[in-house]
Amino acid sequence: MSHAPTSTTPDARPLKVGVVGLGWAGQQHLEAFSGAPGVEIVALAGLEVPVRDELQQQYGIEHAFADWEDLVALDGLDAVSVAVPTFLHAPITVAALGRGLHVLSEKPIARNADEGQEMVDAARQAGRVLDVAFNHRRRGDIMTLRRIIEAGDLGRPYYAKASWLRRAGIPMLGSWFTNRNMSGGGPLVDLGVHVLDYALHLLGEPKVLSVSAATYSELGRHGRGGDEKYSAMATQSAFEVEDFASAFVRLEGGGTLVLETGWAAYREQEDLLDFQVYGTEGGASLTAVGASKNPVADLRVFTEKDGHNADWTPEVSPGAGHQAVIGDFLAAVRGGPEVWGAHDGSLALSRARVIDACYRSAAEQREVEV
Repeated sequence: MSHAPTSTTPDARPLKVGVVGLGWAGQQHLEAFSGAPGVEIVALAGLEVPVRDELQQQYGIEHAFADWEDLVALDGLDAVSVAVPTFLHAPITVAALGRGLHVLSEKPIARNADEGQEMVDAARQAGRVLDVAFNHRRRGDIMTLRRIIEAGDLGRPYYAKASWLRRAGIPMLGSWFTNRNMSGGGPLVDLGVHVLDYALHLLGEPKVLSVSAATYSELGRHGRGGDEKYSAMATQSAFEVEDFASAFVRLEGGGTLVLETGWAAYREQEDLLDFQVYGTEGGASLTAVGASKNPVADLRVFTEKDGHNADWTPEVSPGAGHQAVIGDFLAAVRGGPEVWGAHDGSLALSRARVIDACYRSAAEQREVEV
């Protein structure tokens, strides 16, 4: 079996990519790749025939397959996007890396850290890029707050709270999302991994020492907590995961982070994505009511000057989301072998280890070291 050729000189020729997955995430990848210079989408894979045919025609894609194995086996590919249910992340990624392809996987990296480790090992063995799509860290408001924290305007952050909460947002009751074996968990692994990622990113990547977590399944198991936007409501299997989770996270250096994530809870109707931080010289509040529908959050910085409040509101522009994620991935691929080793999926694996520890803590009702 021949490995796919990959250019080692930037922009030497168009990068040929394939996308596995026809849902919202896969369509975000297709749109971003189609607008990127020097990229040719040559293959698409997914089971939904009408959607696959429509996307193939829309983007002028030469090859369209039902089975991901056929796409990965296609000669001439440089890279593959994996935007499918979580239980398929590891097998597709490992197979693609074995073919010498670079891989961009949707979050989370896998159902658990053991599978994530297999993916990272495969990337290192192949000497190829493995990136995981954490698009929320590419929000304009989060990037702005990161610059403020990095500049030292808040001093040393010592306490933070971050959340992503929905009122009725269980994705497709009875689907793979609510099947533990296929998804790896509920909102903690689905939304919580995003929250954990942008929170640690904002705090400068402190090492996580331990977690104390709790999970709840109070609405989904009774068929509640879904609506037309998120849920098919026709249940094909039991609700096997949590619908709400919280975690107290101890960080190296004495800092702490509190996470909340929920698909369903009796709260305000609009989704909430937020981050609150207290530092030795100031604090900040980032609040996006409407979450992903709201491209710019309400961002405020709280500090003082000469003993008086000197709060201010930074100017924020919308971020680029998946377009930025795809841009980062393409830059890594084009960077050549000297860059690839820094993109082996290990950061996403570290997120998975924290999520695994949270589930263990909740199950055993005790604090768990990471």
